[in-house]
Amino acid sequence: MPRHSKQVPISSSNSRAARSAHARAREEFKTYDTSPIRPKVSKAPIAALVVILVSVVVMIVVITRSCAYEPEILPSTQEAIITVSSGEGARDVAESLLEERLIGNSQRFVELVQGRNAAASLIPGTYQFRGGTSMDDILDALLIGPQATADSLTVPEGMTRENVAAEVESATAGRISAQQFLDASANASAYASAYPFLSSAGENSLEGYLFPKTYAITAVDDATSVVYMMLNQFRDETAGLDVSYPESMDMTWYDIVKLASIVQKEGVPDNFATIAGVFYNRLNSDSPYLQSDATTAYVVGHDPTPDEVHADSPYSTYSNPGLPPTPIGNPSLEAIKAVCNPEKTDYMFFYSYEDGTFKFSETYEDHQTSWQ
Repeated sequence: MPRHSKQVPISSSNSRAARSAHARAREEFKTYDTSPIRPKVSKAPIAALVVILVSVVVMIVVITRSCAYEPEILPSTQEAIITVSSGEGARDVAESLLEERLIGNSQRFVELVQGRNAAASLIPGTYQFRGGTSMDDILDALLIGPQATADSLTVPEGMTRENVAAEVESATAGRISAQQFLDASANASAYASAYPFLSSAGENSLEGYLFPKTYAITAVDDATSVVYMMLNQFRDETAGLDVSYPESMDMTWYDIVKLASIVQKEGVPDNFATIAGVFYNRLNSDSPYLQSDATTAYVVGHDPTPDEVHADSPYSTYSNPGLPPTPIGNPSLEAIKAVCNPEKTDYMFFYSYEDGTFKFSETYEDHQTSWQ
């Protein structure tokens, strides 16, 4: 039979040497570098967490700026200008409005735009808003275009250039001064290359060509652009007129405007053509004096006295034959039409009564009975 040796487990040995060996092994293992054999730990979850935390912080900042911070709204006595560029969205516009203190909360404006489904309908341009304008009114203007916030300038028929200048200053609250407009309209020759009807005006002012109408003056308009508006209107309004009759009388466009400005001051639309006919009869007579008080009034600034209308002045049409040196105002289209197509009569005189009625006479003797 084979011999068997007795197997004794290590753990069953309680010798001091064994215990000492185990202790030394444990101590050495504690200081052993095991990093090369450790399993790799992914850093992706940590990076994702950082991105999420940064996004949350950014959102908090944006919300805080747009919702928590509300600047003091611009007072109603002041105005601000913003420009909406092509391609800008509701948030861009909201930030511009916020910077100019026209709104106090950009997020609410964005929500208003979204609520009205108007994000794609904001019209580029420069806008001028008064402080205190509601968000709804601001958005309405942005959907109409820059003309919605433009200053409204009305030029009445027959108004003089100096008075137009004052109206421009008033309409723009001084942004365009009266003097700036006077300077821009001082020399017709500066515009003659673009407007042939100015060629006969020489270096005189644009008196007579500042067409009576209501104009929208936007925040980007200056005095020169306002002048161009008026000249464009004159060109468009008079483009279809037949000027063959005054031209047959050797009259230039400047002469037409001169006579029309006098007709404007002396009559009413219902009798413009008759009064124009009277003045043509005088100009073609042996004594070509228009004898219009209005030409002297243009210089003295009031209803002239008998001495003033007969004074030695270029604008006295009692002392000087023919037309005055310049127009005496800016005539309406009706007055210009009357000069182009006057009523053919034998009238040489007319008299206007305080009730607005007129008397026309062929002879001076008959004319004298008008005020007797």
